[in-house]
Amino acid sequence: MRKNPKLSRLAKKRIILESLVAFLILTAPFIFKSHEYFPGDSTESVNLFFFQLGANGFESVETHAWFIVGKLVPFYLLILWFLTCKHWWYHIILIPITMYAFQLFELYYSEDDVIDSENILWLLPVCMVVIPFVYFIRVKLYDKHVHGIDLKAMDEELQILKAKEELRKEREKLEQRKETLSKKL
Repeated sequence: MRKNPKLSRLAKKRIILESLVAFLILTAPFIFKSHEYFPGDSTESVNLFFFQLGANGFESVETHAWFIVGKLVPFYLLILWFLTCKHWWYHIILIPITMYAFQLFELYYSEDDVIDSENILWLLPVCMVVIPFVYFIRVKLYDKHVHGIDLKAMDEELQILKAKEELRKEREKLEQRKETLSKKL
């Protein structure tokens, strides 16, 4: 029996992708605790891949790393959850993702010295879009599965009733024409 090469490549890609996701989830606790390996001095800095990490207004490089890791790990875990979730409500995960994204953004692009202070105002537009969308999906599912209301069946029934009403009106018009013709003769 020959294997389909397309399916084989697809299976390999899926295994690699799922392994990467599992690896990212598996390493989350280690990444979260990695701040302990940064220097506790505010004058030192550490080169990480493509950027240099210094104290940046924190007491030490370790505190700065602790803050970044405390936001970055939940951020990427929520993104993984959003991308892999198969439930109807998965769009609601966008709200905490946005919250962590704004907190990380605020760390480097805020003018004031206070962090994690006003990001709720930035979340408001996201909430105003996501929450009604998710609620609308919930209402449709609730009506269909709990109340047994099938909107498509109701729509089809309304179309049938409209067609019947139009036929009834046509028949009335024909009967009126028939009466007027019989009176003329």
